[in-house]
Amino acid sequence: MIACRILGHRQRFWADGDVMRWDCERGCGFEGEKRYASAADAQRYARALDRRESDDLGKRPTLSLLPLWLGRRTSRRS
Repeated sequence: MIACRILGHRQRFWADGDVMRWDCERGCGFEGEKRYASAADAQRYARALDRRESDDLGKRPTLSLLPLWLGRRTSRRS
């Protein structure tokens, strides 16, 4: 898929027992798996790797909004 070649794969991760699996959301055929010692480990790694930057939108400031965020934060403390 040309989008994956230009923009990179859009990977999704999930756990299936003690195996963590991943594939490309765009359906280009990129996929894999890795076995862990326990199902809890597989779940923990899958959850950590399956994060999106859009999931954190609003929780952390983007670089362009950093001065505004710092200004608000300091004004609240005063």
